Amino acid sequence: MKLLPHISSPGDLRKLPVAQLPALAEELREFIIDVVSVKEGHLGASLGVVELTIALHYVFNTPDDRLVWDVGHQAYGHKILTERREQFESIRQKDGLSGFPNREESPFDPFGTGHSSTSVSALLGMALAAGLKGNGSRQHIAVIGDASIASGMAFEALNHAGVSDANLLVILNDNAIGIDPSVGALKEYLTAVKKGEGGGENLFECLNLRYSGPMDGHDLPGLLEELTRQKSETGPRLLHLITTKGKGLQKAEENQVVYHAPGRFDKTTGDLLRTTKSPDLGPKYQDVFGHTLVELARKNLNIVGITPAMPTGSSLKYMMETLPERTFDVGIAEQHAVTLAAGMAAEGIVPYCAIYSTFLQRGYDQVIHDVALQNLPVVFCLDRAGLVGKDGATHHGVFDIAYLRCIPNLSLAAPMDNVELRNMLYTVQLENLGPVAIRYPRGHSHNPDWEQPFTKITWGTGRTLRKGTSVAVLSLGTLGRTVAGAIEESKSPEGFGHYDFRFAKPLDTVLLEEISANYTHLVTVEDGCLPGGFGSAVLEYLADRGLSIPVTRLGIGDAFVSHGTPEELYAEQGLDQTAILRVLNKCLDEV
Repeated sequence: MKLLPHISSPGDLRKLPVAQLPALAEELREFIIDVVSVKEGHLGASLGVVELTIALHYVFNTPDDRLVWDVGHQAYGHKILTERREQFESIRQKDGLSGFPNREESPFDPFGTGHSSTSVSALLGMALAAGLKGNGSRQHIAVIGDASIASGMAFEALNHAGVSDANLLVILNDNAIGIDPSVGALKEYLTAVKKGEGGGENLFECLNLRYSGPMDGHDLPGLLEELTRQKSETGPRLLHLITTKGKGLQKAEENQVVYHAPGRFDKTTGDLLRTTKSPDLGPKYQDVFGHTLVELARKNLNIVGITPAMPTGSSLKYMMETLPERTFDVGIAEQHAVTLAAGMAAEGIVPYCAIYSTFLQRGYDQVIHDVALQNLPVVFCLDRAGLVGKDGATHHGVFDIAYLRCIPNLSLAAPMDNVELRNMLYTVQLENLGPVAIRYPRGHSHNPDWEQPFTKITWGTGRTLRKGTSVAVLSLGTLGRTVAGAIEESKSPEGFGHYDFRFAKPLDTVLLEEISANYTHLVTVEDGCLPGGFGSAVLEYLADRGLSIPVTRLGIGDAFVSHGTPEELYAEQGLDQTAILRVLNKCLDEV
């Protein structure tokens, strides 16, 4: 008889005899593979903690005991065992379960963890709060990977925890890989510890954490025994587990980078199911960046590439393979990545810092203080700008226009297509333009003939795509293609002018002066948040000039956007072609 269909909550789980738990682990692993093979999502990390997930909920009194998964890629088994098994097929689908722990979704998710390295800080805060409320016996457990624990924030939290009396158990899930293989001196230290070659004092004991391990994270009976022992203890402590990412699916174990989030695959063989790419599509924007950077770096020996733990996701892997001595993966350390780039720029190097828009938020002070204040020519290549889809609110790159536009010295560009991206990457290394950010979306570009000869862009200028008689549409970035399609479908295409502004900062005021003198209504279109965004920049300029021309702003509203496909989310935000067409026709009717 199958066990998993009868497990709806940890209460049900705890009724099982220990002897049945290994069988449950096999069923849980099979269930995750079945669903993710069709629905897509994060596979390897959750497969690697199946035994640990069962043991934690079996031993500890969740949700009264607080359990936080860092990062939430590991949490699929946790969701299934905590009252969400029947909804699990909706994982990462619009209006379905989030791909990450989410406080609004379940009391078993005490803290949201879409970005890494936050669990120890959050749980230390919870543990200290419990002490203040006289509930010092409540357990607080963080499951954190070896890549995440190397982040500065995690170190800061461990440093504080070690001088506290907080009842905190940090479980180090050591599989030697995050999304890409782990890097850095701490990884080398953990490798030595696993081999029994750590030597001298234990690093974590030096931080006043009682250390246990390393032990096999797939040994379910051993885990139950050790967690039961840990439950009887108090104070800050760390349990070091060794696991295999992708455990239970051979191809996922053999190719852990690809099977972190593999897309659709055959659940029996593990073979990836490839979709046919439309012939009018170009490569992914990240690959346009990656291949172009290699081409530029071969000619300009001062170019280097820097990424905080995302060589595959950002496609900096191509430079890492061809020019490894000039490519730097610094691990999950966004602050360090930014200031490392600043230091290199101060010495005449041209650093391209490849980082997701949502993750640059974590290095914001460094962008201001270490780069822009000193006017250093660092090139920030912001992948995953706009709405990224099924990863949801923690990963959408919708704030960068607003949070970068206000910084002095820094310019912010957004190409409309892959050729413009290529030319922007080329232009920034020709001369010192100061700090530069170039933002581009996730997914495929739309021009297969993109590897054209480089053309220098006149920095800070927009392009006139078409002139019209009444309404001017000012677009920033790749949504310009959607705008062009909407204009062609409109009731009077000749009524619309279309301008690809390319830069949110500096704003092309010469072009804007020309537009404001020749049109009776402006529409701005961007894939960033409306407060403080590109449309706001246009309004600010018009207000400063005393111009009262009506402006309709289209962009992301003042609320966090959930998960779904990009198509669903852009439609929801009124940024698909149908919605833009409706707005344009209405504007034309009103002029």
